[in-house]
Amino acid sequence: MSSLWEYANPLKFMRTTDWLLPIVAVAAVVVTATGLIWGFFFTPDDFRQGSTVKIVFIHVPAAMMAINAWVMMLVASLIWLIRRHHVSALAARAAAPIGATMTVIGLITGAVWGQPMWGTWWAWDPRLTSFLILFLFYLGYIAMWAAIDDPDTGADLTAVLCLVGSVFAVLSRYAAMFWNQGLHQGASLSVAPGTRMDWAYKAPLYTCMVGFGLIFLALVLAGTRTEIRARRMKALVARERMA
Repeated sequence: MSSLWEYANPLKFMRTTDWLLPIVAVAAVVVTATGLIWGFFFTPDDFRQGSTVKIVFIHVPAAMMAINAWVMMLVASLIWLIRRHHVSALAARAAAPIGATMTVIGLITGAVWGQPMWGTWWAWDPRLTSFLILFLFYLGYIAMWAAIDDPDTGADLTAVLCLVGSVFAVLSRYAAMFWNQGLHQGASLSVAPGTRMDWAYKAPLYTCMVGFGLIFLALVLAGTRTEIRARRMKALVARERMA
């Protein structure tokens, strides 16, 4: 049985993702399209929120992936700090723009959904505020990578930033539990007893969540491959200049 650490070898990673990436990409398109079509066209309107509730099929998966992307970056950063595997650092770097985009989608769809429910596009609710701060950490992470020329130094410093930003990733997920105040509703999906959402909505929502997860995976694989190629190009250019 092969070890997971074998994929820290860029050559092994590139060979594996040569065939894996197309499969994940096709699955992402099929599953996401199925979930969105199912959710938007084949579910009834909510008796309170009407058709506006259907934005849940974009908002919840995007918000979920915005937080989970940072968690993935945290794990990859810890692997880099402990094991010094370059692929993990490059994967964390590749995930940051995707996570930032998911955060923007979550913020915009949340505002569109919240306006008719709350009467305002924005409120300084604990969960919303922590989610906005998480987005700023994403921007800071991306900017720090761009500002540092030495890749190992950049990986070290961004890993530390990722550790700090993880506090706001946790707050974005659990703010409603830490503070009872706020406009934002509780979790739509939970393992706690009690029905929060009918299966007419829950089934397509789960499908959309899987689809967004596959989209994230496909984009991270593609982005990591691009980062590896860019690192190789830099090395070749530096070698030619020294020759």
